[in-house]
Amino acid sequence: MTMLAVAAAVFVLMHLLISGTRLRDRITGAIGERPYMGLFSLASVAALAWLIIAFAHARGQPGDTVFWTITPVTRHITIALVLIAFLLAVPGLLTNSPTRVAGGAVVDQPAAVSGMTRVSRNPFLVGVAVWAAAHLLVNGALSAIFLFGSLLILGVFGPLSIDAKRKRALGARYEAFMAQTSNIPFAAIVQGKQKFKLGEIWWRLLVGLALFALVLMFHQKMFGVSPMG
Repeated sequence: MTMLAVAAAVFVLMHLLISGTRLRDRITGAIGERPYMGLFSLASVAALAWLIIAFAHARGQPGDTVFWTITPVTRHITIALVLIAFLLAVPGLLTNSPTRVAGGAVVDQPAAVSGMTRVSRNPFLVGVAVWAAAHLLVNGALSAIFLFGSLLILGVFGPLSIDAKRKRALGARYEAFMAQTSNIPFAAIVQGKQKFKLGEIWWRLLVGLALFALVLMFHQKMFGVSPMG
């Protein structure tokens, strides 16, 4: 369990204490933007792989205390939340926006505020947060808390880190983008800053729905647990 705790801490801290901070600025100033992006991407993949492997080893082992378990009610809530997560995260991945990796130049394009960015400034990470929270609802083992808890922290604080990074790099251009959008899904629409336009995102939502259906169907084969009971 100690290894899982360390892996979770490394995964979260490398994103929140490096990628969105002035430390990143100093590193890129020393080695350049592209080398930094390459090294950080490799480190992110390695940290995530370490986290998953450590979870697999810790799961069900002595010390993996179970604090709560799934119930019929939480099962249905979790499935609904995971569907919402897919409808945020997948279209977010398929949308070119100023918050994506190397997406800063998009802030000057008319399409910067369109599609999923009308719904959320960072729909992918918000979707990750919803997905992680949904899994925590039905997985109360200590190992699951480390795994899904670290992803929840990243999903909640990652958008704030990206905003800070983009504001330092793009200044007023990104602040104008922020003024028209929100990290909280649909908040900008409720506030009247944006309008929901299904025509801009319908096919992305269909891809998200299809992937959700596939994961739901094959969840037991892939992860050894059936979400349907």
